[in-house]
Amino acid sequence: MQFHEARLNNGLQVIAELTKSVYSVGVGFFVKTGSRDETDAVSGVSHFLEHMAFKGNDRFSADDVNRIFDEVGAKYNAATAEELTMYYAAVLPEYLDRTTELLAALIRPALRQDDFDMEKNVILEEIGMYDDQPMFVAYEKMMQAHFEGHPLGRSVLGTKESVSALTSEQMRGYHHDHYLAGNVILAVAGNCEWSEVLELANKYCADWPAGEPGRTVTGHQPHRGTYLIQRETTQQQHVMHQDPAPDAVHPLRAAAELLSVIVGDDSGSRLYWELVDPGYVEGAELTYQEYHGAGVFRTFFNGQPDETEPNLGRVRKVYEKINREGVTEQELAQAKSKVCSRVVLSSERPMGRLESLGNNWIYRNRYQSVAEDLAQIRAVTTAQIRELLAAFPLAQTTTVTIGPKATVAWK
Repeated sequence: MQFHEARLNNGLQVIAELTKSVYSVGVGFFVKTGSRDETDAVSGVSHFLEHMAFKGNDRFSADDVNRIFDEVGAKYNAATAEELTMYYAAVLPEYLDRTTELLAALIRPALRQDDFDMEKNVILEEIGMYDDQPMFVAYEKMMQAHFEGHPLGRSVLGTKESVSALTSEQMRGYHHDHYLAGNVILAVAGNCEWSEVLELANKYCADWPAGEPGRTVTGHQPHRGTYLIQRETTQQQHVMHQDPAPDAVHPLRAAAELLSVIVGDDSGSRLYWELVDPGYVEGAELTYQEYHGAGVFRTFFNGQPDETEPNLGRVRKVYEKINREGVTEQELAQAKSKVCSRVVLSSERPMGRLESLGNNWIYRNRYQSVAEDLAQIRAVTTAQIRELLAAFPLAQTTTVTIGPKATVAWK
Protein backbone atom coordinates (compact mmCIF):
# COMPACT_ATOMS: atom_id res chain seq x y z
CA MET A 1 0.00 0.00 0.00
CA GLN A 2 1.19 3.50 -0.82
CA PHE A 3 -0.07 6.66 0.87
CA HIS A 4 -0.35 10.01 -0.91
CA GLU A 5 -1.57 13.42 0.12
CA ALA A 6 -2.05 16.82 -1.53
CA ARG A 7 -3.97 20.04 -1.05
CA LEU A 8 -5.71 21.88 -3.85
CA ASN A 9 -5.36 25.65 -4.19
CA ASN A 10 -8.81 26.12 -2.60
CA GLY A 11 -7.76 24.15 0.49
CA LEU A 12 -9.40 20.78 -0.24
CA GLN A 13 -7.31 18.00 1.30
CA VAL A 14 -6.84 14.91 -0.86
CA ILE A 15 -5.54 11.68 0.68
CA ALA A 16 -5.26 8.18 -0.76
CA GLU A 17 -4.01 4.73 0.19
CA LEU A 18 -3.59 2.81 -3.04
CA THR A 19 -2.83 -0.80 -3.89
CA LYS A 20 -3.13 -3.06 -6.93
CA SER A 21 -3.87 -6.13 -4.81
CA VAL A 22 -7.63 -5.42 -4.57
CA TYR A 23 -10.36 -5.29 -7.20
CA SER A 24 -12.36 -2.27 -6.04
CA VAL A 25 -11.88 1.31 -4.92
CA GLY A 26 -13.57 3.32 -2.21
CA VAL A 27 -14.03 7.09 -2.47
CA GLY A 28 -15.55 9.45 0.05
CA PHE A 29 -15.92 13.08 1.04
CA PHE A 30 -15.48 13.71 4.77
CA VAL A 31 -17.02 17.05 5.75
CA LYS A 32 -15.85 18.32 9.13
CA THR A 33 -19.28 19.37 10.29
CA GLY A 34 -21.93 17.80 12.48
CA SER A 35 -24.35 18.54 15.27
CA ARG A 36 -21.67 20.03 17.53
CA ASP A 37 -21.08 22.78 14.95
CA GLU A 38 -24.71 23.87 14.93
CA THR A 39 -26.63 26.32 17.10
CA ASP A 40 -29.94 25.69 18.82
CA ALA A 41 -31.63 27.70 16.07
CA VAL A 42 -30.48 25.25 13.36
CA SER A 43 -30.27 22.04 15.40
CA GLY A 44 -30.45 19.07 13.03
CA VAL A 45 -29.40 21.00 9.91
CA SER A 46 -26.26 18.89 9.25
CA HIS A 47 -28.31 15.70 9.08
CA PHE A 48 -31.00 17.47 7.05
CA LEU A 49 -28.32 18.58 4.57
CA GLU A 50 -27.18 14.99 4.17
CA HIS A 51 -30.70 14.12 3.02
CA MET A 52 -30.89 17.14 0.73
CA ALA A 53 -27.63 16.16 -0.99
CA PHE A 54 -29.37 13.22 -2.63
CA LYS A 55 -31.96 15.55 -4.17
CA GLY A 56 -29.34 16.53 -6.73
CA ASN A 57 -28.16 19.79 -8.22
CA ASP A 58 -28.65 21.73 -11.46
CA ARG A 59 -27.08 18.89 -13.45
CA PHE A 60 -28.29 15.76 -11.66
CA SER A 61 -31.85 15.18 -10.47
CA ALA A 62 -32.67 12.93 -7.51
CA ASP A 63 -33.59 10.21 -10.00
CA ASP A 64 -30.25 10.68 -11.77
CA VAL A 65 -28.34 10.24 -8.51
CA ASN A 66 -29.97 6.91 -7.70
CA ARG A 67 -29.92 5.71 -11.32
CA ILE A 68 -26.23 6.42 -11.90
CA PHE A 69 -25.14 4.85 -8.63
CA ASP A 70 -27.11 1.75 -9.65
CA GLU A 71 -25.69 1.76 -13.18
CA VAL A 72 -22.11 1.63 -11.91
CA GLY A 73 -22.99 -0.98 -9.28
CA ALA A 74 -21.92 1.27 -6.41
CA LYS A 75 -22.29 0.45 -2.77
CA TYR A 76 -22.99 3.95 -1.52
CA ASN A 77 -24.40 5.87 1.41
CA ALA A 78 -23.97 8.88 3.67
CA ALA A 79 -23.93 9.43 7.41
CA THR A 80 -24.02 12.30 9.87
CA ALA A 81 -22.64 12.28 13.41
CA GLU A 82 -21.69 14.79 16.08
CA GLU A 83 -18.48 15.86 14.32
CA LEU A 84 -18.61 14.56 10.77
CA THR A 85 -20.78 14.15 7.67
CA MET A 86 -19.58 11.50 5.21
CA TYR A 87 -20.59 10.72 1.62
CA TYR A 88 -19.02 7.59 0.16
CA ALA A 89 -19.16 4.80 -2.41
CA ALA A 90 -17.30 1.63 -3.34
CA VAL A 91 -17.07 0.72 -7.03
CA LEU A 92 -15.02 -1.07 -9.64
CA PRO A 93 -11.99 1.04 -10.66
CA GLU A 94 -13.36 1.80 -14.13
CA TYR A 95 -16.27 3.70 -12.54
CA LEU A 96 -14.20 5.90 -10.22
CA ASP A 97 -14.51 8.98 -12.47
CA ARG A 98 -18.30 8.80 -12.76
CA THR A 99 -18.70 8.05 -9.05
CA THR A 100 -16.42 10.88 -7.92
CA GLU A 101 -18.34 13.27 -10.17
CA LEU A 102 -21.61 12.22 -8.58
CA LEU A 103 -20.30 12.37 -5.00
CA ALA A 104 -18.89 15.83 -5.68
CA ALA A 105 -22.33 16.87 -6.90
CA LEU A 106 -23.79 15.74 -3.57
CA ILE A 107 -21.51 18.18 -1.76
CA ARG A 108 -22.91 21.09 -3.83
CA PRO A 109 -26.69 20.36 -3.96
CA ALA A 110 -29.27 22.73 -5.38
CA LEU A 111 -31.20 23.00 -2.08
CA ARG A 112 -34.46 23.68 -3.90
CA GLN A 113 -37.44 24.87 -1.85
CA ASP A 114 -39.76 22.08 -3.05
CA ASP A 115 -37.19 19.44 -2.10
CA PHE A 116 -36.68 21.14 1.26
CA ASP A 117 -40.39 21.12 2.06
CA MET A 118 -40.79 17.47 1.10
CA GLU A 119 -37.67 16.25 2.89
CA LYS A 120 -38.60 18.11 6.07
CA ASN A 121 -41.57 15.77 6.41
CA VAL A 122 -39.25 12.79 5.90
CA ILE A 123 -36.94 14.04 8.67
CA LEU A 124 -39.86 14.58 11.05
CA GLU A 125 -41.05 11.03 10.33
CA GLU A 126 -37.52 9.78 11.02
CA ILE A 127 -37.42 11.57 14.36
CA GLY A 128 -40.77 10.00 15.24
CA MET A 129 -39.50 6.56 14.24
CA TYR A 130 -36.43 6.85 16.46
CA ASP A 131 -38.57 8.15 19.32
CA ASP A 132 -40.15 4.67 19.33
CA GLN A 133 -36.74 3.02 19.92
CA PRO A 134 -35.85 2.92 23.63
CA MET A 135 -32.08 2.81 23.15
CA PHE A 136 -32.12 5.80 20.82
CA VAL A 137 -34.15 7.79 23.35
CA ALA A 138 -31.72 6.74 26.10
CA TYR A 139 -28.75 7.76 23.94
CA GLU A 140 -30.23 11.17 23.14
CA LYS A 141 -30.95 11.86 26.81
CA MET A 142 -27.53 10.53 27.79
CA MET A 143 -25.65 12.88 25.47
CA GLN A 144 -27.83 15.81 26.43
CA ALA A 145 -27.34 15.20 30.16
CA HIS A 146 -23.68 14.15 30.15
CA PHE A 147 -22.63 17.04 27.88
CA GLU A 148 -25.04 19.65 29.24
CA GLY A 149 -23.90 23.08 28.10
CA HIS A 150 -21.37 21.58 25.65
CA PRO A 151 -21.77 21.31 21.85
CA LEU A 152 -21.54 17.50 21.98
CA GLY A 153 -24.83 17.46 23.86
CA ARG A 154 -26.74 18.61 20.79
CA SER A 155 -28.87 16.01 18.99
CA VAL A 156 -27.73 14.85 15.54
CA LEU A 157 -31.32 14.60 14.31
CA GLY A 158 -32.43 17.78 16.03
CA THR A 159 -35.89 17.96 17.57
CA LYS A 160 -39.32 18.12 15.99
CA GLU A 161 -39.46 21.76 17.06
CA SER A 162 -36.05 22.75 15.64
CA VAL A 163 -36.55 20.91 12.34
CA SER A 164 -40.09 22.24 11.94
CA ALA A 165 -38.85 25.80 12.45
CA LEU A 166 -35.80 25.45 10.17
CA THR A 167 -35.98 27.45 6.93
CA SER A 168 -34.32 26.80 3.59
CA GLU A 169 -32.52 30.14 3.96
CA GLN A 170 -30.97 28.98 7.24
CA MET A 171 -29.89 25.72 5.57
CA ARG A 172 -28.31 27.56 2.64
CA GLY A 173 -26.46 29.81 5.08
CA TYR A 174 -25.15 26.84 7.04
CA HIS A 175 -24.08 25.08 3.85
CA HIS A 176 -22.34 28.25 2.63
CA ASP A 177 -20.38 28.56 5.88
CA HIS A 178 -19.46 24.91 6.48
CA TYR A 179 -19.24 23.17 3.10
CA LEU A 180 -16.08 25.06 2.16
CA ALA A 181 -13.18 23.31 0.43
CA GLY A 182 -10.88 23.71 3.42
CA ASN A 183 -13.43 21.92 5.58
CA VAL A 184 -13.60 18.82 3.36
CA ILE A 185 -11.34 15.82 2.87
CA LEU A 186 -11.46 13.70 -0.29
CA ALA A 187 -10.24 10.20 0.57
CA VAL A 188 -9.62 7.28 -1.79
CA ALA A 189 -8.62 3.72 -0.94
CA GLY A 190 -8.03 0.76 -3.21
CA ASN A 191 -7.10 0.05 -6.82
CA CYS A 192 -6.32 3.21 -8.78
CA GLU A 193 -3.45 5.57 -9.63
CA TRP A 194 -2.54 8.65 -7.62
CA SER A 195 -2.38 10.71 -10.80
CA GLU A 196 -6.01 9.77 -11.49
CA VAL A 197 -7.07 10.79 -7.97
CA LEU A 198 -5.45 14.22 -8.38
CA GLU A 199 -6.97 14.65 -11.83
CA LEU A 200 -10.46 13.87 -10.52
CA ALA A 201 -10.04 16.15 -7.50
CA ASN A 202 -9.09 19.07 -9.75
CA LYS A 203 -11.72 18.20 -12.33
CA TYR A 204 -14.67 18.13 -9.93
CA CYS A 205 -13.61 20.13 -6.85
CA ALA A 206 -11.15 22.85 -7.84
CA ASP A 207 -13.91 25.45 -8.26
CA TRP A 208 -15.34 24.96 -4.77
CA PRO A 209 -15.18 28.07 -2.58
CA ALA A 210 -12.13 28.22 -0.33
CA GLY A 211 -12.20 28.68 3.43
CA GLU A 212 -12.52 26.79 6.66
CA PRO A 213 -14.94 27.74 9.48
CA GLY A 214 -12.81 26.14 12.20
CA ARG A 215 -14.07 24.40 15.29
CA THR A 216 -13.72 25.60 18.87
CA VAL A 217 -12.70 22.70 21.10
CA THR A 218 -13.32 23.29 24.78
CA GLY A 219 -12.92 21.14 27.85
CA HIS A 220 -15.88 19.61 29.57
CA GLN A 221 -16.86 18.51 33.05
CA PRO A 222 -19.50 15.78 32.78
CA HIS A 223 -22.78 16.19 34.59
CA ARG A 224 -23.46 13.47 37.12
CA GLY A 225 -26.95 12.16 37.66
CA THR A 226 -29.55 9.49 37.04
CA TYR A 227 -32.48 10.06 34.69
CA LEU A 228 -35.59 7.89 34.53
CA ILE A 229 -37.86 7.84 31.48
CA GLN A 230 -41.00 5.82 32.11
CA ARG A 231 -42.42 4.05 29.08
CA GLU A 232 -45.06 1.52 30.07
CA THR A 233 -45.32 0.05 26.56
CA THR A 234 -41.70 -1.13 26.74
CA GLN A 235 -41.34 -4.71 27.97
CA GLN A 236 -37.73 -4.46 29.09
CA GLN A 237 -35.82 -1.92 31.14
CA HIS A 238 -32.97 -0.37 29.13
CA VAL A 239 -30.06 1.20 31.01
CA MET A 240 -27.18 3.28 29.71
CA HIS A 241 -24.17 4.70 31.57
CA GLN A 242 -21.61 7.20 30.35
CA ASP A 243 -18.20 7.99 31.85
CA PRO A 244 -15.36 10.27 30.70
CA ALA A 245 -12.67 8.64 28.56
CA PRO A 246 -9.61 9.75 26.53
CA ASP A 247 -10.21 12.17 23.67
CA ALA A 248 -9.19 11.65 20.03
CA VAL A 249 -5.53 12.62 20.49
CA HIS A 250 -4.91 11.16 23.95
CA PRO A 251 -1.91 8.77 24.21
CA LEU A 252 -4.09 6.20 26.03
CA ARG A 253 -6.65 5.88 23.22
CA ALA A 254 -5.51 2.36 22.30
CA ALA A 255 -5.63 1.33 25.96
CA ALA A 256 -9.21 2.65 26.15
CA GLU A 257 -10.23 0.60 23.11
CA LEU A 258 -8.76 -2.56 24.63
CA LEU A 259 -10.34 -1.88 28.02
CA SER A 260 -13.75 -1.59 26.38
CA VAL A 261 -13.26 -5.02 24.82
CA ILE A 262 -12.13 -6.59 28.10
CA VAL A 263 -15.01 -5.13 30.08
CA GLY A 264 -17.83 -4.97 27.56
CA ASP A 265 -17.32 -6.92 24.35
CA ASP A 266 -20.48 -8.72 23.22
CA SER A 267 -18.86 -12.07 24.00
CA GLY A 268 -16.16 -13.20 26.39
CA SER A 269 -16.01 -9.95 28.38
CA ARG A 270 -16.49 -9.33 32.09
CA LEU A 271 -19.98 -7.89 31.59
CA TYR A 272 -20.87 -10.84 29.38
CA TRP A 273 -19.85 -13.44 31.96
CA GLU A 274 -21.32 -11.54 34.91
CA LEU A 275 -24.65 -10.49 33.38
CA VAL A 276 -25.41 -12.10 30.02
CA ASP A 277 -24.22 -15.67 30.49
CA PRO A 278 -26.14 -16.18 33.79
CA GLY A 279 -29.28 -14.79 32.12
CA TYR A 280 -29.63 -11.62 34.18
CA VAL A 281 -29.81 -9.46 31.03
CA GLU A 282 -30.40 -10.00 27.34
CA GLY A 283 -27.35 -7.98 26.33
CA ALA A 284 -24.60 -5.89 27.93
CA GLU A 285 -21.79 -3.95 26.30
CA LEU A 286 -19.20 -1.27 27.00
CA THR A 287 -17.91 0.81 24.09
CA TYR A 288 -15.34 3.58 23.74
CA GLN A 289 -16.06 6.68 21.66
CA GLU A 290 -13.56 9.43 20.91
CA TYR A 291 -14.34 13.06 20.05
CA HIS A 292 -12.42 16.30 19.65
CA GLY A 293 -11.60 17.37 23.20
CA ALA A 294 -13.60 14.60 24.89
CA GLY A 295 -14.20 10.88 25.00
CA VAL A 296 -16.68 8.52 26.65
CA PHE A 297 -17.02 4.99 27.91
CA ARG A 298 -20.65 4.04 27.18
CA THR A 299 -22.28 1.05 28.88
CA PHE A 300 -25.57 -0.51 27.88
CA PHE A 301 -27.68 -3.37 29.19
CA ASN A 302 -31.33 -4.43 28.95
CA GLY A 303 -33.32 -6.95 30.92
CA GLN A 304 -36.41 -7.62 33.00
CA PRO A 305 -37.63 -4.51 34.87
CA ASP A 306 -37.63 -6.25 38.28
CA GLU A 307 -33.93 -7.04 37.87
CA THR A 308 -32.91 -3.43 37.18
CA GLU A 309 -31.58 -2.57 40.63
CA PRO A 310 -29.70 -5.89 41.08
CA ASN A 311 -28.21 -5.47 37.60
CA LEU A 312 -27.08 -1.94 38.38
CA GLY A 313 -25.33 -3.38 41.40
CA ARG A 314 -23.72 -6.13 39.33
CA VAL A 315 -22.34 -3.60 36.86
CA ARG A 316 -21.04 -1.46 39.71
CA LYS A 317 -19.19 -4.44 41.20
CA VAL A 318 -17.57 -5.20 37.83
CA TYR A 319 -16.45 -1.58 37.61
CA GLU A 320 -15.17 -1.42 41.17
CA LYS A 321 -13.11 -4.59 40.77
CA ILE A 322 -11.48 -3.53 37.53
CA ASN A 323 -10.79 -0.02 38.87
CA ARG A 324 -9.14 -1.59 41.90
CA GLU A 325 -7.25 -4.50 40.32
CA GLY A 326 -6.81 -3.62 36.66
CA VAL A 327 -6.77 -6.39 34.05
CA THR A 328 -4.84 -9.63 33.69
CA GLU A 329 -2.21 -10.37 31.08
CA GLN A 330 -4.46 -13.07 29.66
CA GLU A 331 -7.40 -10.67 29.30
CA LEU A 332 -5.20 -8.11 27.59
CA ALA A 333 -3.74 -10.67 25.18
CA GLN A 334 -7.22 -11.88 24.23
CA ALA A 335 -8.45 -8.32 23.68
CA LYS A 336 -5.45 -7.55 21.48
CA SER A 337 -6.22 -10.61 19.34
CA LYS A 338 -9.82 -9.49 18.91
CA VAL A 339 -8.99 -5.90 18.02
CA CYS A 340 -6.11 -6.82 15.71
CA SER A 341 -8.35 -9.29 13.89
CA ARG A 342 -10.98 -6.59 13.40
CA VAL A 343 -8.40 -4.14 12.08
CA VAL A 344 -6.99 -6.65 9.60
CA LEU A 345 -10.37 -7.94 8.41
CA SER A 346 -11.63 -4.39 7.89
CA SER A 347 -8.45 -3.44 6.04
CA GLU A 348 -9.03 -6.16 3.45
CA ARG A 349 -11.91 -4.07 2.07
CA PRO A 350 -11.17 -0.67 0.51
CA MET A 351 -14.25 0.72 2.25
CA GLY A 352 -12.80 -0.37 5.60
CA ARG A 353 -9.57 1.47 4.90
CA LEU A 354 -11.46 4.49 3.55
CA GLU A 355 -13.21 5.02 6.88
CA SER A 356 -9.96 4.59 8.79
CA LEU A 357 -8.17 7.03 6.47
CA GLY A 358 -10.83 9.70 6.82
CA ASN A 359 -11.27 9.40 10.56
CA ASN A 360 -7.53 9.52 11.26
CA TRP A 361 -7.22 12.65 9.14
CA ILE A 362 -10.28 14.28 10.69
CA TYR A 363 -9.18 13.66 14.27
CA ARG A 364 -5.39 13.50 14.12
CA ASN A 365 -4.42 14.99 10.76
CA ARG A 366 -2.13 12.07 10.04
CA TYR A 367 -1.92 8.80 8.15
CA GLN A 368 -1.66 5.53 10.02
CA SER A 369 -1.03 2.29 8.15
CA VAL A 370 -2.47 -1.09 9.11
CA ALA A 371 0.96 -2.09 10.43
CA GLU A 372 1.05 1.03 12.62
CA ASP A 373 -2.48 0.32 13.86
CA LEU A 374 -1.47 -3.19 14.86
CA ALA A 375 1.77 -2.05 16.50
CA GLN A 376 -0.10 0.55 18.54
CA ILE A 377 -2.53 -2.08 19.82
CA ARG A 378 0.14 -4.66 20.58
CA ALA A 379 2.23 -2.13 22.50
CA VAL A 380 -0.41 -1.55 25.20
CA THR A 381 0.56 -2.93 28.62
CA THR A 382 -1.36 -3.77 31.77
CA ALA A 383 0.46 -0.86 33.40
CA GLN A 384 -1.06 1.48 30.81
CA ILE A 385 -4.50 0.06 31.55
CA ARG A 386 -3.96 0.86 35.23
CA GLU A 387 -2.83 4.37 34.28
CA LEU A 388 -5.97 4.72 32.17
CA LEU A 389 -8.24 3.57 34.99
CA ALA A 390 -6.57 5.95 37.43
CA ALA A 391 -7.33 8.87 35.11
CA PHE A 392 -10.67 7.64 33.77
CA PRO A 393 -12.28 5.22 36.24
CA LEU A 394 -15.48 3.43 35.33
CA ALA A 395 -17.97 5.05 37.66
CA GLN A 396 -21.52 5.19 36.21
CA THR A 397 -21.16 8.97 36.02
CA THR A 398 -24.34 9.64 34.04
CA THR A 399 -27.13 7.07 33.93
CA VAL A 400 -30.30 6.96 31.86
CA THR A 401 -32.91 4.22 32.15
CA ILE A 402 -36.04 3.82 30.07
CA GLY A 403 -38.78 1.26 30.55
CA PRO A 404 -41.95 0.46 32.49
CA LYS A 405 -40.51 1.15 35.98
CA ALA A 406 -41.88 4.24 37.69
CA THR A 407 -38.92 4.43 40.08
CA VAL A 408 -35.42 3.01 40.25
CA ALA A 409 -33.73 2.72 43.63
CA TRP A 410 -30.18 3.92 43.10
CA LYS A 411 -27.46 3.22 45.64
